[in-house]
Amino acid sequence: MKRFTVGLLTLVLVLALSVPALAADGKARVRVVHASPDAPAVDVWVNDSIIAFNNAPFKGITGYAELDPATYNVKVVPTGATEPVVIEADLGLAANTDYTVVALNTLANIEPLVLVDNNSQPAAGKAHVRFVHASPDAPAVDIAVAGGGPVLFSNVAFKEIGDYLPVDAGTYDLEVRVAGSDTVALSVPGLALADGTVYTVFAMGLAGGEPALTAIPSVDMAYGSSMMLPESGGEINWTYALLIGFIGLAGIAAGFGMRFAHARVAR
Repeated sequence: MKRFTVGLLTLVLVLALSVPALAADGKARVRVVHASPDAPAVDVWVNDSIIAFNNAPFKGITGYAELDPATYNVKVVPTGATEPVVIEADLGLAANTDYTVVALNTLANIEPLVLVDNNSQPAAGKAHVRFVHASPDAPAVDIAVAGGGPVLFSNVAFKEIGDYLPVDAGTYDLEVRVAGSDTVALSVPGLALADGTVYTVFAMGLAGGEPALTAIPSVDMAYGSSMMLPESGGEINWTYALLIGFIGLAGIAAGFGMRFAHARVAR
């Protein structure tokens, strides 16, 4: 297996300990998204003894890991093995910042995409949504309201990010178009966007192969909601994490649909 050499990818993998929704003041929060379509599942070890998570699969989105600012040694190995060590790094974490690190591209060229997350609370009646292009063979895309509606994120290329948009809570349709055209690469219809919630939607998979191109969302923060991420420590419940993501998908496309046609998005 290819040895990964980028420390920030390791950073997120190590930090992908499952954790409750909000970090205390002075903490760092980091999560990992596995978006490399042909990479195997992995286990992550911290300081040679603690499994941060195991069997992290493609399309997995962890909860945030809350850690004290410090330096951590991280090793990443194939699931169920102790070697080969495909990543090893000593990593320092800063306080009071949320990060998402996306492991993306094909295994032969795997690399991290580091996002600084803005999980601040949306205004009443609003949600915040951003888009991440994580499909290595897909062209640049426009994210638009379905059925010929307006473009919300324009010309987003692989490894690029559409900035957060405040959107009206509601139920909408979304489509991903080849940039500058009406060609629909991916449809995400009839999805609900929740009030007071922050989302990221990731385009993952392959436009011209398997696994197929798909939209994978996450609920990054839900204010005034009883929804919680898994408790801290040990193995992440990936079924739970993905369930939370698909619940969030109901909000993602809604947010992208967001009634732009009625000029109801507050920029």
